[in-house]
Amino acid sequence: MVAEMQQSAGAQTVKALKNAAVSLVLLPRFLVAAVVLWFLDFLCIRKKVLLRMRDHEGGPDDPPVCISDSNRMFSLESLKAVWHGQKLDFFKSAHLGQRAPNTEVVQLKEQKTRVASQYADIADSLLVYIEEAHPSDGWASSDAPYQIPKHRCLEDRLKAAQLLNLEVPGCLVVADTMENSSNAAYGAYFERLYILKDEKVAYQGGRGPEGYSISELRSWLDQYRNSLENSITVVIHV
Repeated sequence: MVAEMQQSAGAQTVKALKNAAVSLVLLPRFLVAAVVLWFLDFLCIRKKVLLRMRDHEGGPDDPPVCISDSNRMFSLESLKAVWHGQKLDFFKSAHLGQRAPNTEVVQLKEQKTRVASQYADIADSLLVYIEEAHPSDGWASSDAPYQIPKHRCLEDRLKAAQLLNLEVPGCLVVADTMENSSNAAYGAYFERLYILKDEKVAYQGGRGPEGYSISELRSWLDQYRNSLENSITVVIHV
């Protein structure tokens, strides 16, 4: 009994030391993000930043960055969301060139989006709906088409995923489990794009919203399609 208690105490100590080390590593990046959010609450700065971001948009497929003047950027909920996303990114098990995590998801129904259908000859598309980045009872956003609270159970998540199907009729849509296994493995919070090939991560997009680039994904797929076409060998029998 005493040995088990000592072992448990040792495990908790190691876990606490690990969390402290991770916090020290993430703290500088988190503080920079917090300062940026604080500055973005000044509307004059926010408008200049948004204009600059729109000038550097990758292409027509990339969703525009929209932040209403009424949305508060610096708050306790926003800081919690940023910290959560940075921790998921740090601990993710999906890395470029390495084996892709095979996580559990909950299936809805199959459809196809514009980008997915254009590359259906070389790739299968899958959209995994994860936890809400801007829940109505958290870091809420007035720009969101729907006000969705935090998912309390799987039924809540599936119901919200069905709304996504209506807004973006498309590729096979599935929902992450309530354990957030896909979100954790791929560091997907707030949003992220991946390409998996031969059970490995062939493309890893940046963390959204600023790193979310459909045009970059399209460029990768175009190059891959060209490589397939160029590798075709023509045999002529004489």
